[in-house]
Amino acid sequence: MATDKNAVPEIRFKGFTDAWVLRRLGDAVEKQKSYSLSRDVETTDTTGYRYIHYGDIHKQVADIITHDEQLPMIKAGDYIPIVQGDLVLADASEDYTGIAEPCVVLHTPNDKIVAGLHTIAIRPIDTNSLFLYHLFHTDGFKKFGGHVGTGLKVFGITFTNLAKYDMNIPTLPEQTSIGTFFRTLDSCIEINQRKHDNLKKLKAAYLQQMFPQAGESVPRVRFEGFTGEWTTVKLGDVVEKLKSYSLSRDVETKDMTGYRYIHYGDIHKQVADIISSDEQLPRIKIGDYIPLQQYDLVLADASEDYVGIAEPCIILHDPKERLVAGLHTIAIRPIGTDSLFLYHLFHTDGFRKFGGFVGTGLKVFGITFTNLSKYEMGLPSLEEQTAIGEFFHKLDTQIITHEQKIEQAKQLKAAYLQKMFV
Repeated sequence: MATDKNAVPEIRFKGFTDAWVLRRLGDAVEKQKSYSLSRDVETTDTTGYRYIHYGDIHKQVADIITHDEQLPMIKAGDYIPIVQGDLVLADASEDYTGIAEPCVVLHTPNDKIVAGLHTIAIRPIDTNSLFLYHLFHTDGFKKFGGHVGTGLKVFGITFTNLAKYDMNIPTLPEQTSIGTFFRTLDSCIEINQRKHDNLKKLKAAYLQQMFPQAGESVPRVRFEGFTGEWTTVKLGDVVEKLKSYSLSRDVETKDMTGYRYIHYGDIHKQVADIISSDEQLPRIKIGDYIPLQQYDLVLADASEDYVGIAEPCIILHDPKERLVAGLHTIAIRPIGTDSLFLYHLFHTDGFRKFGGFVGTGLKVFGITFTNLSKYEMGLPSLEEQTAIGEFFHKLDTQIITHEQKIEQAKQLKAAYLQKMFV
Protein backbone atom coordinates (compact mmCIF):
# COMPACT_ATOMS: atom_id res chain seq x y z
CA MET A 1 0.00 0.00 0.00
CA ALA A 2 1.46 3.36 -1.04
CA THR A 3 2.33 5.65 1.89
CA ASP A 4 5.47 7.63 0.93
CA LYS A 5 4.58 11.24 0.12
CA ASN A 6 7.90 11.83 -1.68
CA ALA A 7 8.06 8.52 -3.51
CA VAL A 8 9.14 8.22 -7.13
CA PRO A 9 9.38 5.07 -9.25
CA GLU A 10 12.63 3.29 -10.05
CA ILE A 11 12.22 3.98 -13.79
CA ARG A 12 10.82 7.23 -15.27
CA PHE A 13 10.53 8.71 -18.74
CA LYS A 14 12.96 11.48 -19.60
CA GLY A 15 11.72 14.97 -18.73
CA PHE A 16 9.61 14.02 -15.70
CA THR A 17 11.11 15.06 -12.35
CA ASP A 18 8.20 16.06 -10.10
CA ALA A 19 7.55 13.97 -7.00
CA TRP A 20 4.51 11.73 -7.13
CA VAL A 21 1.56 12.83 -4.99
CA LEU A 22 -0.13 10.64 -2.39
CA ARG A 23 -3.82 10.42 -3.20
CA ARG A 24 -6.76 8.25 -2.22
CA LEU A 25 -8.42 6.34 -5.03
CA GLY A 26 -11.82 7.61 -3.91
CA ASP A 27 -10.66 11.18 -4.59
CA ALA A 28 -9.48 10.30 -8.11
CA VAL A 29 -12.58 8.46 -9.38
CA GLU A 30 -16.36 8.77 -9.35
CA LYS A 31 -18.55 5.70 -8.81
CA GLN A 32 -20.93 4.83 -11.67
CA LYS A 33 -24.09 2.74 -11.68
CA SER A 34 -23.78 -1.05 -11.82
CA TYR A 35 -26.67 -3.50 -12.27
CA SER A 36 -27.23 -7.07 -11.03
CA LEU A 37 -27.49 -8.38 -14.58
CA SER A 38 -26.70 -12.09 -14.88
CA ARG A 39 -26.39 -14.35 -17.90
CA ASP A 40 -30.16 -14.67 -18.37
CA VAL A 41 -30.30 -11.14 -19.83
CA GLU A 42 -28.03 -12.08 -22.75
CA THR A 43 -29.62 -12.29 -26.19
CA THR A 44 -28.72 -12.85 -29.84
CA ASP A 45 -31.10 -10.05 -30.85
CA THR A 46 -29.67 -6.69 -31.92
CA THR A 47 -30.88 -4.48 -29.08
CA GLY A 48 -28.22 -1.78 -28.94
CA TYR A 49 -27.36 -2.79 -25.35
CA ARG A 50 -24.32 -4.74 -24.16
CA TYR A 51 -22.92 -5.46 -20.71
CA ILE A 52 -19.79 -6.28 -18.75
CA HIS A 53 -20.26 -9.37 -16.56
CA TYR A 54 -17.67 -10.01 -13.84
CA GLY A 55 -17.09 -13.49 -15.26
CA ASP A 56 -16.07 -11.97 -18.59
CA ILE A 57 -13.56 -9.74 -16.79
CA HIS A 58 -11.96 -12.78 -15.17
CA LYS A 59 -11.91 -14.60 -18.54
CA GLN A 60 -10.44 -11.45 -20.17
CA VAL A 61 -13.30 -11.35 -22.65
CA ALA A 62 -13.74 -7.89 -21.16
CA ASP A 63 -10.26 -6.47 -20.64
CA ILE A 64 -8.99 -3.66 -22.88
CA ILE A 65 -12.25 -2.95 -24.70
CA THR A 66 -11.73 -1.34 -28.10
CA HIS A 67 -15.02 -2.21 -29.84
CA ASP A 68 -18.59 -3.03 -28.84
CA GLU A 69 -18.47 -6.54 -30.34
CA GLN A 70 -16.17 -7.75 -27.56
CA LEU A 71 -19.14 -7.73 -25.19
CA PRO A 72 -22.37 -9.80 -25.11
CA MET A 73 -25.62 -8.22 -26.32
CA ILE A 74 -28.38 -7.98 -23.66
CA LYS A 75 -32.08 -7.22 -23.61
CA ALA A 76 -32.98 -3.53 -23.73
CA GLY A 77 -33.64 -1.81 -20.42
CA ASP A 78 -33.62 1.46 -18.50
CA TYR A 79 -29.87 1.57 -17.82
CA ILE A 80 -27.35 4.36 -17.38
CA PRO A 81 -24.48 3.41 -19.70
CA ILE A 82 -20.79 3.79 -19.09
CA VAL A 83 -18.65 5.87 -21.46
CA GLN A 84 -15.20 5.98 -23.02
CA GLY A 85 -12.50 6.08 -20.34
CA ASP A 86 -14.60 4.37 -17.66
CA LEU A 87 -13.20 1.35 -15.84
CA VAL A 88 -15.17 -1.63 -14.57
CA LEU A 89 -13.77 -3.89 -11.85
CA ALA A 90 -14.94 -7.33 -10.74
CA ASP A 91 -16.11 -7.06 -7.13
CA ALA A 92 -16.09 -10.84 -6.59
CA SER A 93 -13.55 -13.60 -7.20
CA GLU A 94 -12.83 -17.21 -6.28
CA ASP A 95 -9.53 -16.08 -4.75
CA TYR A 96 -7.97 -12.84 -3.54
CA THR A 97 -5.76 -12.45 -6.62
CA GLY A 98 -8.83 -11.81 -8.77
CA ILE A 99 -10.41 -9.18 -6.51
CA ALA A 100 -10.93 -5.87 -8.35
CA GLU A 101 -9.67 -7.30 -11.65
CA PRO A 102 -10.17 -4.39 -14.08
CA CYS A 103 -11.25 -3.69 -17.62
CA VAL A 104 -11.24 -0.33 -19.41
CA VAL A 105 -13.40 1.08 -22.20
CA LEU A 106 -11.00 2.71 -24.67
CA HIS A 107 -13.38 3.46 -27.55
CA THR A 108 -16.48 5.59 -27.95
CA PRO A 109 -19.29 3.00 -27.74
CA ASN A 110 -21.99 2.88 -30.42
CA ASP A 111 -24.15 0.56 -28.33
CA LYS A 112 -25.06 1.33 -24.72
CA ILE A 113 -22.60 -0.56 -22.49
CA VAL A 114 -23.76 -1.40 -18.97
CA ALA A 115 -21.83 -2.56 -15.89
CA GLY A 116 -23.41 -5.90 -14.93
CA LEU A 117 -23.33 -8.50 -12.16
CA HIS A 118 -20.64 -8.20 -9.47
CA THR A 119 -18.95 -5.13 -10.90
CA ILE A 120 -17.80 -1.74 -9.67
CA ALA A 121 -17.85 0.95 -12.37
CA ILE A 122 -15.69 4.03 -11.91
CA ARG A 123 -14.97 7.20 -13.89
CA PRO A 124 -11.53 8.83 -13.46
CA ILE A 125 -11.42 12.48 -12.36
CA ASP A 126 -8.41 14.29 -13.83
CA THR A 127 -6.66 10.90 -13.92
CA ASN A 128 -5.58 8.86 -16.94
CA SER A 129 -7.70 5.73 -17.44
CA LEU A 130 -4.85 3.58 -18.77
CA PHE A 131 -2.63 4.66 -15.88
CA LEU A 132 -5.27 3.46 -13.41
CA TYR A 133 -5.92 0.26 -15.39
CA HIS A 134 -2.27 -0.72 -15.14
CA LEU A 135 -1.97 0.49 -11.54
CA PHE A 136 -4.70 -2.06 -10.73
CA HIS A 137 -2.36 -4.81 -12.01
CA THR A 138 0.52 -3.93 -9.67
CA ASP A 139 1.47 -6.12 -6.71
CA GLY A 140 0.75 -3.23 -4.34
CA PHE A 141 -2.84 -2.95 -5.43
CA LYS A 142 -3.32 -6.75 -5.47
CA LYS A 143 -2.05 -6.94 -1.89
CA PHE A 144 -4.46 -4.17 -0.91
CA GLY A 145 -7.34 -6.11 -2.47
CA GLY A 146 -6.33 -9.20 -0.52
CA HIS A 147 -6.19 -7.13 2.68
CA VAL A 148 -9.62 -5.49 2.43
CA GLY A 149 -11.44 -8.26 0.56
CA THR A 150 -13.91 -10.33 2.53
CA GLY A 151 -15.48 -13.77 2.25
CA LEU A 152 -14.62 -17.46 2.47
CA LYS A 153 -15.44 -19.41 -0.71
CA VAL A 154 -16.13 -16.28 -2.75
CA PHE A 155 -14.11 -13.15 -1.99
CA GLY A 156 -15.51 -9.69 -2.54
CA ILE A 157 -14.72 -6.01 -2.29
CA THR A 158 -16.93 -2.92 -2.01
CA PHE A 159 -16.43 0.50 -3.56
CA THR A 160 -16.20 1.91 -0.02
CA ASN A 161 -13.15 -0.26 0.72
CA LEU A 162 -11.72 0.20 -2.77
CA ALA A 163 -11.91 3.96 -2.39
CA LYS A 164 -9.59 3.80 0.64
CA TYR A 165 -6.63 2.69 -1.46
CA ASP A 166 -3.74 5.14 -0.99
CA MET A 167 -1.71 5.53 -4.16
CA ASN A 168 1.15 7.65 -5.40
CA ILE A 169 0.41 9.28 -8.75
CA PRO A 170 2.40 11.64 -10.95
CA THR A 171 1.25 14.61 -13.03
CA LEU A 172 -1.37 13.93 -15.69
CA PRO A 173 1.19 14.14 -18.56
CA GLU A 174 3.39 11.52 -16.86
CA GLN A 175 0.35 9.34 -16.18
CA THR A 176 -0.52 9.55 -19.87
CA SER A 177 3.02 8.58 -20.91
CA ILE A 178 2.99 5.58 -18.58
CA GLY A 179 -0.46 4.49 -19.73
CA THR A 180 0.55 4.82 -23.40
CA PHE A 181 3.77 2.86 -22.81
CA PHE A 182 1.93 -0.07 -21.25
CA ARG A 183 -0.75 0.10 -23.95
CA THR A 184 2.04 -0.38 -26.52
CA LEU A 185 3.22 -3.47 -24.64
CA ASP A 186 -0.38 -4.74 -24.47
CA SER A 187 -0.76 -4.20 -28.22
CA CYS A 188 2.37 -6.26 -28.84
CA ILE A 189 0.91 -9.06 -26.73
CA GLU A 190 -2.46 -8.81 -28.49
CA ILE A 191 -0.93 -8.86 -32.00
CA ASN A 192 1.14 -11.95 -31.25
CA GLN A 193 -1.84 -13.57 -29.53
CA ARG A 194 -3.99 -13.03 -32.62
CA LYS A 195 -1.28 -14.44 -34.90
CA HIS A 196 -0.88 -17.38 -32.53
CA ASP A 197 -4.62 -18.06 -32.43
CA ASN A 198 -4.98 -17.75 -36.21
CA LEU A 199 -2.12 -20.20 -36.78
CA LYS A 200 -3.73 -22.69 -34.39
CA LYS A 201 -7.01 -22.39 -36.28
CA LEU A 202 -5.15 -22.85 -39.58
CA LYS A 203 -3.41 -25.94 -38.21
CA ALA A 204 -6.72 -27.39 -36.99
CA ALA A 205 -8.25 -26.85 -40.44
CA TYR A 206 -5.31 -28.47 -42.23
CA LEU A 207 -5.40 -31.45 -39.86
CA GLN A 208 -8.88 -32.18 -41.17
CA GLN A 209 -7.95 -31.56 -44.81
CA MET A 210 -4.56 -33.31 -45.06
CA PHE A 211 -5.55 -36.61 -43.44
CA PRO A 212 -8.33 -38.79 -44.93
CA GLN A 213 -11.70 -38.54 -43.22
CA ALA A 214 -13.81 -41.59 -42.31
CA GLY A 215 -14.68 -43.53 -45.45
CA GLU A 216 -12.09 -41.69 -47.58
CA SER A 217 -8.92 -43.21 -49.05
CA VAL A 218 -7.15 -39.92 -49.86
CA PRO A 219 -7.03 -36.52 -48.14
CA ARG A 220 -8.84 -33.51 -49.56
CA VAL A 221 -5.65 -31.46 -49.73
CA ARG A 222 -2.31 -32.89 -50.98
CA PHE A 223 1.06 -31.52 -51.98
CA GLU A 224 1.77 -31.33 -55.68
CA GLY A 225 3.30 -34.50 -57.12
CA PHE A 226 1.64 -36.97 -54.77
CA THR A 227 -1.13 -39.14 -56.17
CA GLY A 228 -2.77 -42.49 -55.53
CA GLU A 229 -4.73 -43.89 -52.62
CA TRP A 230 -3.34 -44.16 -49.13
CA THR A 231 -2.85 -47.69 -47.76
CA THR A 232 -4.99 -48.74 -44.81
CA VAL A 233 -2.88 -50.14 -41.97
CA LYS A 234 -3.20 -50.75 -38.26
CA LEU A 235 -1.09 -48.60 -35.98
CA GLY A 236 0.38 -51.72 -34.40
CA ASP A 237 1.88 -52.67 -37.80
CA VAL A 238 3.96 -49.48 -38.07
CA VAL A 239 5.18 -48.94 -34.50
CA GLU A 240 7.11 -50.91 -31.90
CA LYS A 241 6.16 -50.74 -28.22
CA LEU A 242 8.93 -49.55 -25.90
CA LYS A 243 9.43 -49.90 -22.16
CA SER A 244 7.57 -47.49 -19.85
CA TYR A 245 8.07 -47.24 -16.09
CA SER A 246 5.67 -46.38 -13.24
CA LEU A 247 7.79 -43.39 -12.23
CA SER A 248 5.81 -40.77 -10.31
CA ARG A 249 6.77 -37.32 -9.05
CA ASP A 250 8.74 -38.68 -6.05
CA VAL A 251 11.60 -39.72 -8.36
CA GLU A 252 12.22 -36.14 -9.47
CA THR A 253 15.39 -34.44 -8.26
CA LYS A 254 17.40 -31.27 -8.78
CA ASP A 255 20.63 -33.26 -8.85
CA MET A 256 22.44 -33.63 -12.17
CA THR A 257 21.96 -37.38 -12.57
CA GLY A 258 21.98 -37.66 -16.36
CA TYR A 259 18.41 -39.05 -16.27
CA ARG A 260 15.15 -37.29 -17.15
CA TYR A 261 11.62 -38.58 -17.68
CA ILE A 262 8.31 -37.96 -19.38
CA HIS A 263 5.39 -37.97 -16.93
CA TYR A 264 1.86 -38.18 -18.34
CA GLY A 265 0.93 -35.03 -16.42
CA ASP A 266 3.64 -33.11 -18.27
CA ILE A 267 2.24 -34.33 -21.58
CA HIS A 268 -1.19 -32.97 -20.67
CA LYS A 269 0.38 -29.67 -19.53
CA GLN A 270 2.42 -29.57 -22.77
CA VAL A 271 5.63 -29.35 -20.78
CA ALA A 272 6.43 -32.47 -22.78
CA ASP A 273 5.12 -31.91 -26.29
CA ILE A 274 7.55 -31.21 -29.11
CA ILE A 275 10.73 -32.03 -27.20
CA SER A 276 13.77 -30.38 -28.74
CA SER A 277 16.11 -30.29 -25.69
CA ASP A 278 16.73 -32.37 -22.59
CA GLU A 279 16.10 -29.30 -20.41
CA GLN A 280 12.37 -29.39 -21.17
CA LEU A 281 12.00 -32.47 -18.95
CA PRO A 282 12.41 -32.98 -15.17
CA ARG A 283 15.51 -34.70 -13.82
CA ILE A 284 15.04 -37.98 -11.99
CA LYS A 285 17.12 -40.24 -9.73
CA ILE A 286 19.47 -42.72 -11.36
CA GLY A 287 17.97 -46.11 -12.19
CA ASP A 288 18.25 -49.16 -14.40
CA TYR A 289 16.12 -47.84 -17.27
CA ILE A 290 16.05 -48.44 -21.03
CA PRO A 291 16.17 -44.92 -22.51
CA LEU A 292 14.21 -43.46 -25.39
CA GLN A 293 15.76 -42.26 -28.65
CA GLN A 294 15.35 -39.45 -31.14
CA TYR A 295 12.00 -39.68 -33.01
CA ASP A 296 10.34 -41.89 -30.38
CA LEU A 297 6.83 -40.88 -29.36
CA VAL A 298 5.30 -41.08 -25.89
CA LEU A 299 1.53 -40.98 -25.34
CA ALA A 300 -0.40 -40.41 -22.12
CA ASP A 301 -2.38 -43.58 -21.37
CA ALA A 302 -4.63 -41.85 -18.78
CA SER A 303 -6.69 -38.67 -18.74
CA GLU A 304 -9.44 -36.97 -16.77
CA ASP A 305 -11.55 -36.94 -19.94
CA TYR A 306 -11.66 -38.75 -23.28
CA VAL A 307 -10.24 -35.74 -25.11
CA GLY A 308 -6.85 -36.21 -23.47
CA ILE A 309 -6.55 -39.96 -24.04
CA ALA A 310 -3.36 -40.83 -25.95
CA GLU A 311 -2.18 -37.20 -26.00
CA PRO A 312 1.26 -37.44 -27.68
CA CYS A 313 4.71 -35.94 -27.38
CA ILE A 314 7.69 -36.48 -29.67
CA ILE A 315 11.46 -36.42 -29.14
CA LEU A 316 12.90 -34.42 -32.03
CA HIS A 317 16.48 -34.02 -30.83
CA ASP A 318 19.27 -36.51 -30.14
CA PRO A 319 19.19 -36.71 -26.32
CA LYS A 320 22.42 -36.13 -24.40
CA GLU A 321 20.91 -37.54 -21.21
CA ARG A 322 18.87 -40.70 -20.74
CA LEU A 323 15.19 -39.94 -21.32
CA VAL A 324 12.69 -42.37 -19.80
CA ALA A 325 8.95 -42.93 -20.32
CA GLY A 326 7.33 -42.50 -16.90
CA LEU A 327 3.99 -42.92 -15.16
CA HIS A 328 0.90 -43.59 -17.29
CA THR A 329 2.67 -43.48 -20.64
CA ILE A 330 2.86 -45.61 -23.76
CA ALA A 331 6.18 -45.29 -25.58
CA ILE A 332 6.39 -46.24 -29.25
CA ARG A 333 9.04 -46.26 -31.99
CA PRO A 334 7.91 -45.88 -35.63
CA ILE A 335 8.91 -48.62 -38.06
CA GLY A 336 9.45 -47.26 -41.58
CA THR A 337 7.05 -44.42 -40.72
CA ASP A 338 7.68 -40.72 -40.24
CA SER A 339 7.48 -39.69 -36.56
CA LEU A 340 6.15 -36.19 -37.20
CA PHE A 341 3.46 -37.62 -39.47
CA LEU A 342 2.31 -39.90 -36.63
CA TYR A 343 2.55 -37.10 -34.05
CA HIS A 344 0.14 -34.96 -36.07
CA LEU A 345 -2.08 -37.90 -36.97
CA PHE A 346 -2.61 -38.33 -33.23
CA HIS A 347 -4.10 -34.81 -33.14
CA THR A 348 -6.77 -35.46 -35.78
CA ASP A 349 -10.46 -35.75 -34.93
CA GLY A 350 -10.50 -39.30 -36.29
CA PHE A 351 -7.87 -40.47 -33.84
CA ARG A 352 -9.49 -38.55 -30.96
CA LYS A 353 -12.80 -40.26 -31.64
CA PHE A 354 -11.06 -43.62 -31.71
CA GLY A 355 -9.46 -42.89 -28.33
CA GLY A 356 -12.86 -41.99 -26.91
CA PHE A 357 -14.33 -45.21 -28.32
CA VAL A 358 -11.74 -47.66 -26.96
CA GLY A 359 -10.85 -45.73 -23.78
CA THR A 360 -12.14 -47.17 -20.51
CA GLY A 361 -12.83 -45.87 -17.03
CA LEU A 362 -15.18 -43.61 -15.10
CA LYS A 363 -13.38 -40.77 -13.27
CA VAL A 364 -10.06 -41.46 -14.97
CA PHE A 365 -10.07 -42.70 -18.55
CA GLY A 366 -7.32 -44.92 -19.90
CA ILE A 367 -6.11 -46.71 -23.00
CA THR A 368 -3.79 -49.70 -23.48
CA PHE A 369 -1.23 -50.31 -26.20
CA THR A 370 -3.27 -53.35 -27.25
CA ASN A 371 -6.29 -51.16 -28.00
CA LEU A 372 -4.16 -48.36 -29.40
CA SER A 373 -2.47 -50.71 -31.87
CA LYS A 374 -5.88 -51.59 -33.39
CA TYR A 375 -6.32 -48.09 -34.79
CA GLU A 376 -6.81 -48.25 -38.56
CA MET A 377 -5.36 -45.35 -40.49
CA GLY A 378 -4.51 -44.23 -43.99
CA LEU A 379 -0.79 -44.21 -44.76
CA PRO A 380 0.83 -42.59 -47.82
CA SER A 381 4.36 -43.13 -49.10
CA LEU A 382 7.20 -42.26 -46.72
CA GLU A 383 8.02 -39.23 -48.90
CA GLU A 384 4.48 -37.87 -48.55
CA GLN A 385 4.47 -38.63 -44.82
CA THR A 386 7.69 -36.63 -44.46
CA ALA A 387 6.29 -33.70 -46.46
CA ILE A 388 3.16 -33.63 -44.28
CA GLY A 389 5.14 -33.94 -41.05
CA GLU A 390 7.52 -31.11 -42.03
CA PHE A 391 4.61 -28.89 -43.11
CA PHE A 392 2.93 -29.19 -39.72
CA HIS A 393 6.23 -28.84 -37.90
CA LYS A 394 6.80 -25.48 -39.60
CA LEU A 395 3.34 -24.40 -38.44
CA ASP A 396 4.19 -25.59 -34.92
CA THR A 397 7.45 -23.66 -34.99
CA GLN A 398 5.60 -20.46 -35.90
CA ILE A 399 3.04 -21.09 -33.14
CA ILE A 400 5.83 -21.67 -30.59
CA THR A 401 7.63 -18.51 -31.74
CA HIS A 402 4.52 -16.41 -31.08
CA GLU A 403 4.01 -18.13 -27.72
CA GLN A 404 7.57 -17.18 -26.77
CA LYS A 405 7.05 -13.57 -27.90
CA ILE A 406 3.85 -13.38 -25.85
CA GLU A 407 5.58 -14.76 -22.76
CA GLN A 408 8.58 -12.43 -23.16
CA ALA A 409 6.30 -9.39 -23.53
CA LYS A 410 4.29 -10.46 -20.46
CA GLN A 411 7.46 -10.87 -18.41
CA LEU A 412 8.69 -7.47 -19.59
CA LYS A 413 5.36 -5.90 -18.67
CA ALA A 414 5.41 -7.51 -15.21
CA ALA A 415 8.92 -6.17 -14.58
CA TYR A 416 8.00 -2.64 -15.69
CA LEU A 417 4.83 -2.69 -13.57
CA GLN A 418 7.06 -3.06 -10.50
CA LYS A 419 9.60 -0.45 -11.60
CA MET A 420 7.32 2.27 -13.06
CA PHE A 421 4.79 2.47 -10.21
CA VAL A 422 5.43 3.35 -6.59
